[in-house]
Amino acid sequence: MLRISNSVELGDWEIEIHAIRAQGAGGQNVNKVASAVHLRFDIPRSSLPPFYKERLLALGDQRISKEGVVVIKAQRFRTQEQNREDALERLRELIREAIRQRKVRKPTKPTKGSQRRRLDKKTRKGQTKALRGKVRE
Repeated sequence: MLRISNSVELGDWEIEIHAIRAQGAGGQNVNKVASAVHLRFDIPRSSLPPFYKERLLALGDQRISKEGVVVIKAQRFRTQEQNREDALERLRELIREAIRQRKVRKPTKPTKGSQRRRLDKKTRKGQTKALRGKVRE
């Protein structure tokens, strides 16, 4: 059971977890032990509320396929159990990030005083540069 919030939980049947061999350096042991974890979570078939599903599918995350399947590969740790916990935590954070409300940006205008100061500074800078020209007699 994966708790997302106080009211939303995912059942164990909704999350597929497979042990795989980790990539990278590790000596002889890496070829024998399946310590990495592949997590698959099908968004459309899940028991998430419709709002959660819509927001997740609208995310532009590379871990979500076109079919709406979240694939997370966890191989950060040396033990399979730690990698399993890491994958579940990353899924929880992905879902929480999807439902987080973003603040709406209110467009602002520069104040009259700041516009005037900018133009005055521009004029002074131009005069300084004009004085750098060749001297005429």
